[in-house]
Amino acid sequence: MFTLEHLVGFLTLTALEIVLGIDNIIFVSIVTGRLPVDQQQQARRLGLSLALLFRIMLLLGITWIAGLTAPLVAVYGHPISGRDIILFGGGLFLLAKATREIHHRVEGLDIADEGKLPVSSFGAAIAQIIVLDVVFSLDSVITAVGLAQHLVVMIAAVIVAMVVMILSSNAIADYLHRHPTLVMLALAFLILVGFVLVLDGVGVEVSRGYVYTAMTFSVGVELLNMRRQHRLRERVARRATSTLEQAS
Repeated sequence: MFTLEHLVGFLTLTALEIVLGIDNIIFVSIVTGRLPVDQQQQARRLGLSLALLFRIMLLLGITWIAGLTAPLVAVYGHPISGRDIILFGGGLFLLAKATREIHHRVEGLDIADEGKLPVSSFGAAIAQIIVLDVVFSLDSVITAVGLAQHLVVMIAAVIVAMVVMILSSNAIADYLHRHPTLVMLALAFLILVGFVLVLDGVGVEVSRGYVYTAMTFSVGVELLNMRRQHRLRERVARRATSTLEQAS
C-alpha cells in the first residue's frame, strides 16, 4: 500500500471516484430534497453509505464483476452482457426520473403550500437511491478494477472518496436548495448521464471526459450568470436606498 506505485494508483483512483460520484451526489440531493427537512440529512448519509457498501461488495466479488462483461445473448449480431443490461436499465430509470423532476419544477409543483410537507416518503427516496447506487457502483467499480491491480488499494480509494462525498453532501444539497437554477442544470446533467448510460448499454462508447467537460463548462457559465444577478441586485438595492435617503 505504501509503495510509490500503489500510492499513485490510490490517489488517482480516489480523485476519479470523487469525480464519478458527483452525479450520484446530485441525484441523492435532489431525491432527498423532497423529504421533510428533519429526514433529509439522514437519507443522504444512508444513501451514500449504501453506495459505499455496494462498491465494497462488488470489489470483493471481482470474479463476478468480470463475468458481468461476458456476453449473455446476441441481438442482431450485437453481444449483450449483464453489465449492458444493468447500465441500460439504470440509464432509462435516470432519464425518466430526471425528466419527471424537470416537469415537476417547470409546472411549479415543487412549491408546496405553507405548512404542507413534501410528497416523497423516506422509504421511496431510499428505494430510488438504492436503484441508482447499484448502477453508479457498477460503473465505478469497473473503472477501479481497470485502474488498480490490488484489492486493498481499490477498497481504500473507494472508502476515502465516499467519505469525502458524505461529508460534502449536506453542503452541496444546501447550495442546490439556495440556487434553483443550479437544480435545473443538475437535472439536465442527470439526463445527460442517463443518456450516456443507455448508449453504453447498447455498445456505443462515449468518453466520460467529454461529458464532464461539458458539465464543468455549463456550471462555469451558470456561476457567471449567478454572479451577474448578484451584482445587479446589489446595484438595485443601493439605488433604492439612495432614493429613499434623498426623499427623506
